[in-house]
Amino acid sequence: MDSIDVPKTSAWSRIIMHADMDAFYAAVEQRDRPELRGKPLLIGMDHPRSVVTTASYEARPFGVGSAMPMAVAKRKCPQALIIPPRIGYYSTVSQQIMTEFEHFSPYVEPLSLDEAFLDMTGAQRLFGTPHDMARALKQEVFRKVQLRVSVGVACCKYVAKVASDLGKPDGLLVVEPDDTLDFLHPLPISRLWGVGKHGEGLLLALGLRTIGDVARSDPKFLVERLGSLGAHIFALSLGQDPRKVVSDREAQSIGSEDTLAVDVRGYEAILPHLLHAADQVAWRLRRAGLIAHGVRVKLKSASFKIHTRQAVLRPGSHNADDLYAAAQTLLHQFDLREPMRLVGLTAYDMRDQQLPVQEDLFTSADRRKRQNLDVAVDSLAQRFGRGTVKRGSDLH
Repeated sequence: MDSIDVPKTSAWSRIIMHADMDAFYAAVEQRDRPELRGKPLLIGMDHPRSVVTTASYEARPFGVGSAMPMAVAKRKCPQALIIPPRIGYYSTVSQQIMTEFEHFSPYVEPLSLDEAFLDMTGAQRLFGTPHDMARALKQEVFRKVQLRVSVGVACCKYVAKVASDLGKPDGLLVVEPDDTLDFLHPLPISRLWGVGKHGEGLLLALGLRTIGDVARSDPKFLVERLGSLGAHIFALSLGQDPRKVVSDREAQSIGSEDTLAVDVRGYEAILPHLLHAADQVAWRLRRAGLIAHGVRVKLKSASFKIHTRQAVLRPGSHNADDLYAAAQTLLHQFDLREPMRLVGLTAYDMRDQQLPVQEDLFTSADRRKRQNLDVAVDSLAQRFGRGTVKRGSDLH
């Protein structure tokens, strides 16, 4: 939904853009497979314990959404087609999209594969008005990858994100500085960033139903009743969000985790899933041109308790064997007597691979061999797809 630019007296102190791909995984599948266009899709695994990763817009009128148990989604929309996710491929498409974002601003903060903030402050001479900037971004993304993106523009990250959400699908909504409070105040409190179901219940119990109700409240009363959440939501209700767009890749992380079809118990049963996650994460690191200097392992037990352990990775690496070796060491720190339903691995403390890395004198030759192997495997994957080369263990 395009807004209309009307001249305003106030200046833009900052121009923050939030770009969010529309039903990204489903849209990629429909782009690549014309026979799926116009049909309800559920991206996820078709087994009882899976959840919906993405639902196409054709499926959403039936009450289906992301993170919904697949069994529930199938009951709500039995005619939906269930498509297994191709996370590695979506990562490749995501990198293409982020590259286009970087053509518009050097300050791009990815939030996930399908959304990012851009700081466009001072770019009026290059792109025109904030509306012109957003329209140009939408057109360029569609021209390059044939996918639709919704864009919200405002003076801060919070308002820009709300604007892009309200504009979906294929939206373009600009919130002028003078219009910020008029835009926010009629919205329900669920639109306040950081207010989950529990927080929403607390606010409703206080008689607060809209963002305007929060803005008209006594901030001391909100802090007394809600603590730090009270101060947080009061600032947001006034359109105040001073956070900068953080483009530093060191602050990001890349992870892979799987909810298992069957619970697994014990060290040996978990290892294959860690190895698979290490392969996925290493591939994405190399695609992004990054080296990880930290590894984190995540396990979720059958009783839904989440356990994590992490360690520094020296030297940094984007090789699956290095990530897997570190994960194996961390695994000994868990109590593995309880069955596990989720296994995940995350790389963090990431830096550009072009930066110098201090390597061990006695292992650098072996590392160079593995790096050459990575290059060869990546080249094959680039030409023929991620499934072209597999580990022997995957065949079992």
